[in-house]
Amino acid sequence: MAAKRLIIAGRVQGIGYRDWLVARAQAAGLSGWVRNRLDGTVEALIAGETAAVEDLVRQCRRGPRMAVVTSIDEDFCDPPAEPGFRSRPTW
Repeated sequence: MAAKRLIIAGRVQGIGYRDWLVARAQAAGLSGWVRNRLDGTVEALIAGETAAVEDLVRQCRRGPRMAVVTSIDEDFCDPPAEPGFRSRPTW
């Protein structure tokens, strides 16, 4: 199992990025969460099988149709305590 924390920068708020990520993560059977941050970035914790996590990170570099991703900072982290993938409130 792999777990990564992502900080996604660019035009990633107000265009459905969180909903897009929730749908992709749930379809891949991954656990974790995603939320908007007050600085205009999107933060996500993605956990599951290594290949599925890496595939979703690659998809995050493109994002949904209206997104313009300029950078993704990624770090390994501990997996979430609860199963499933959900959207969290802005932090």
